[in-house]
Amino acid sequence: MRFAGKVALVTGAGKNIGAAIARAFGAEGAAVAVVDIDSSSAEETARKIKADGGSAFAWTLDVGDASAVAEIVSQVQRHFGTIHSLVNNAALVTRTSDTITTILETSEEIWDQFFRVNVKGAFLMSREVSRIMIRSEVRGRIVNITSVAAESARIGAGHYCCSKAALAMFTRVLALELAPHGITVNAVSPGFIQVPQSGPVTAARKEYMEAFLKGVPVNRHGRPEDIARAVLFLAEEGSEYITGESIRVDGGALAGRTFLPKSA
Repeated sequence: MRFAGKVALVTGAGKNIGAAIARAFGAEGAAVAVVDIDSSSAEETARKIKADGGSAFAWTLDVGDASAVAEIVSQVQRHFGTIHSLVNNAALVTRTSDTITTILETSEEIWDQFFRVNVKGAFLMSREVSRIMIRSEVRGRIVNITSVAAESARIGAGHYCCSKAALAMFTRVLALELAPHGITVNAVSPGFIQVPQSGPVTAARKEYMEAFLKGVPVNRHGRPEDIARAVLFLAEEGSEYITGESIRVDGGALAGRTFLPKSA
């Protein structure tokens, strides 16, 4: 197993992409710290990992709370001994009517919420975990989950796009700072990933999904497992010479304009 004897901490691991990443680490032998703001979903992911023969423990955490982050990371270290990989996946996304707003309509509260979780959360987690890695002399791995929205503007999601762009730059800066310690910092940039809906798919959501698919060369939406595989690649020992990079997992969506006719 690729991660036998290793410890992986995954935020936002209660469901969807985070749960897939956590379970992938567990399947490859890692002891997994399952962290999520929702305690029941975190417990469920940990239960599934253990049911599959893996090792996991769940923690409830708001990643934007500095004191809580310091306490939980310390608990993870005491429980597992150290931390070899951190995946900053916890994020707010634009899927509800109150968060799909143009810049002129976006409230200060919404803007601050997105940056608090998507950027500050990754900063706080990375700061605490990297300190442990350095003290433990672990040549660790930090993987941030960004988005193609960091590179491609989207009407009605400025707060999300800008927060993910900030996270992409944070990835590069942290990579430079932690390189002397043998710690790599990279990002995985998902395209449109299809996840279970908590309710009926709205007409607007269906229209958006169909329109997005027209620009995906591989002609399918992504799956959480697609992201998990990329994360594990960046977390394994063989990726030690890759740092400050971002891997797009978008089916080629940002490679070019596939919806245009053949060039003449």
